[in-house]
Amino acid sequence: MRTDTIRRAGPREWAGLAVLALPTVLLGLDVTVLYLALPTLAADLQPSGTQELWIMDIYGFLIAGLLITMGSLGDRIGRRRLLMIGAIAFAAASVMAAYSTSAEMLIAARAALGIAGATLMPSTLALISTLFPDARQRALAIGVWATMFSLGMAAGPLVGGVLLHYFWWGAAFLVALPLLGLVLLTGPFLLPEYRAAQSARLDLPSVLLSLAAILPVVYAVKDVAAYGPNLGALLALVTGTAFGIVFVRRQRQLADPLLDLRLFASRAFSAALAILLVGLVGVGGTMFLVTQHLQFVEGLSPLVAGAWMGPPALAMFLAAIVAPLMARHIRPGMVMAATLALSTVGYLLLGRVDGADNIALVVAGYALVYLGLGAIAALGTDLVIGAAPADKAGSASATSETVQELGIAVGVAVLGSLTSLVYRSQIAGTVPSEVAPKVADTAEESLAGASSVADELPARVLEQTTAAFTSGLNLAAQVTGVVILVLAVVCALLLRNIGRVGTSESP
Repeated sequence: MRTDTIRRAGPREWAGLAVLALPTVLLGLDVTVLYLALPTLAADLQPSGTQELWIMDIYGFLIAGLLITMGSLGDRIGRRRLLMIGAIAFAAASVMAAYSTSAEMLIAARAALGIAGATLMPSTLALISTLFPDARQRALAIGVWATMFSLGMAAGPLVGGVLLHYFWWGAAFLVALPLLGLVLLTGPFLLPEYRAAQSARLDLPSVLLSLAAILPVVYAVKDVAAYGPNLGALLALVTGTAFGIVFVRRQRQLADPLLDLRLFASRAFSAALAILLVGLVGVGGTMFLVTQHLQFVEGLSPLVAGAWMGPPALAMFLAAIVAPLMARHIRPGMVMAATLALSTVGYLLLGRVDGADNIALVVAGYALVYLGLGAIAALGTDLVIGAAPADKAGSASATSETVQELGIAVGVAVLGSLTSLVYRSQIAGTVPSEVAPKVADTAEESLAGASSVADELPARVLEQTTAAFTSGLNLAAQVTGVVILVLAVVCALLLRNIGRVGTSESP
């Protein structure tokens, strides 16, 4: 269909995009805003070590586990309705979290935030496909949307630092209220309603099977990131895979499945998901390592380290806006491949970091990595949404976001484990015998551990720990750079027949 026969969005639709940007930023903010608040929070609520992990992780677990369910639910009951319900639930859970009086209450509140967050994410993206039927405008709008979550994550430490300076830790949750208030006030006027014309009731067994498939896998990769490969993580991975097979079989038997597997028959849909997955593995793992380098090797505070993440965030924002504009004149596969190739240069720069006093090199390298993220997040997501029928946009959006969540988790697990392997092999046996065994074990476990007992370690050992971590960062960046270069070639080949955005070449 020619683009001149399709309704183009006007000021009202772009204002609607601004409304959708608010919960998207908020969801990213909520991931990282607790990084600075956790020590103060722990002193107040006194959670156990296990409870601390659940406070941080339960939010991401439930978002990842429920995205597909909520995306399909939005298609059935109405995407704007689900967004409004999610906004109210998120606001209520934020108040509960802010005024929690025990670790158990905070864990429950974070779980509620995760459930509400899972309603917001696919709703925002699916509503963009309704607001912007014109392919060119939709690609640009998705480019804006794609930056919002990451910008929220980047702003989290800064916002958390400012709030903790003036208020108590609960204020980190209350920042959601004014944003959600704007969504609830303006959403009914600026956002259209859409739901599938014909859809059956949500299949509860499919919901349970999707949770049983996704949650163990997410748990496994997070467990590997924290503790390295272990039997428990392997069993969780096997369990999740087994339930995933059962889930797929059930979807094939249903007339109106929770996840329509016919979407994967589209080459653009499947290839874009694969590129997003592998690309986010590199970005997620590198973000984890770069933030550690800035804090533990360069010695920056979390607030200052967060500020240094500003230039990479700006690079991603520019790429997410410019890439859809370029894709009007150059095939999107070529644009994505070119920016991934530039990302390879960023990984190679990170592979040359040789210790402290390398902030400029680290930030420049990570900015190039983020440049590739901006392009593949915008164009890859647009390919996924564009390949799905209108009544499946919510399901397609949720699938894209689930893949991206999984990619980040796998990246932290794989690159974190690789760096830890190098670190431990270089530090093993270097701690003097006069150091207390418990302190030595902590120092040999990770750079973060060594930093926590720095006062009890000789200066020579501290230098060795930073050098060992840097070696691990170098190897992880070099390996990832090779993988991303291969991904750039694969991207160019798989997507070579996808036409320019908004032209009659488009499938």
